[in-house]
Amino acid sequence: MKIAMLARNPNLYSHKRLVEAAEARGHELDIINTLRVSMNITSLKPEIYYGGSKLTGYDAVIPRIGVSVTQFGLAVLRQFEMMGVYPLNESVAIGRSRDKLRSLQILARRGIGLPVTAFAHDPKKTDEVLSIVGGAPVVIKLLEGTQGIGVVLGETEKSAKSVIEAFRGANVAIMVQEFIKEAGNSDIRCFVIGGKVVASMERKGAEGDFRSNIHRGGSSRAIRITPQERSTAVEAAKAMGLNVCGVDILRSNHGPVVMEVNSSPGLEGIENATGKDIAGMIIEFMEKDFKPGKVRTKGKG
Repeated sequence: MKIAMLARNPNLYSHKRLVEAAEARGHELDIINTLRVSMNITSLKPEIYYGGSKLTGYDAVIPRIGVSVTQFGLAVLRQFEMMGVYPLNESVAIGRSRDKLRSLQILARRGIGLPVTAFAHDPKKTDEVLSIVGGAPVVIKLLEGTQGIGVVLGETEKSAKSVIEAFRGANVAIMVQEFIKEAGNSDIRCFVIGGKVVASMERKGAEGDFRSNIHRGGSSRAIRITPQERSTAVEAAKAMGLNVCGVDILRSNHGPVVMEVNSSPGLEGIENATGKDIAGMIIEFMEKDFKPGKVRTKGKG
C-alpha cells in the first residue's frame, strides 16, 4: 500500500515506529505535515496539494492529528476520505473523541462506566455543579486540555470554587468530575486495535501529582486487566467508532470508569512497558481492514 500519515513532527517515536513497521511489511509511507497542506474543494473533484504538487495514488491515510490543530486536521482528513482514501480512524470518530463533553455523552448513552461529571455555562451554578459530583475533592478539566495540561485537583470546596470561578472569569470552558481517590493516582491505558485490547499498562503519577500522564513525569508498567475492564475498553472504542485508540480507565469502587478515549495514542509508553510491537499490529490491521474506497462517512460530519 501507499500510505500517507498526517503528522507535524516526523521525529516523534510513534511516527518513526509506524514508518519502520510499514516499510518492514513492504509498504510506502509518506509523512505529510498537516498544516502545510492545501485543498481544492471542488464539487465531485476534491484535491489535495502538498509542496506544490497534487497528492495522488494513496491507498490509506493514518491521521496523527494534534489536539491544537484538530479543526484543520479533520478538514484535511475529510478531503482524503472524499477522495476515497481509506482512513485508519475516520474523521467523524476522531471529532467525537476530541469533544470531551460529546464523547462522555456518547459513552453514557451506551451505559459505559464514567466518573460523575457536571457541566454548566452559568458561573452562578458553581455550588450546584460541586453538589452534583458529590463535593470536594473534585477534578476540574479544561475541555481543550491534553496530556494532563489543564487538569486541576480542587481538594476543598473553597479551592475548587476558586479554580472554577477563575476559569469562568477567563471565559474558559471546563467540566467538573468526581475524584476517584481509590485509584491511587494511577490509571490504566488499554490499547485497542480492531475491536481488541492488544496491550495494557498501568500509569502512575509522579510523586505528589494526582495526574498519571507519562508526559507529566509519571511511570508505567504492563498490567493484566480484568474481563470487565477489557469489555469496557472495547465498548468505548466501538462507541466512538475508532479502529485504533487508547482507552484510559480508572479502577473505582463501583467498577471501571472511562476517563478518556484517545484517537492518536502514543506508542512509546505502551511498547516500552509491554515489549509488544504495537506499530506492527496497527499496520497489520490496516492490511486486513483495507479495501479500496472503504470509507463509511465519505467525509461527511
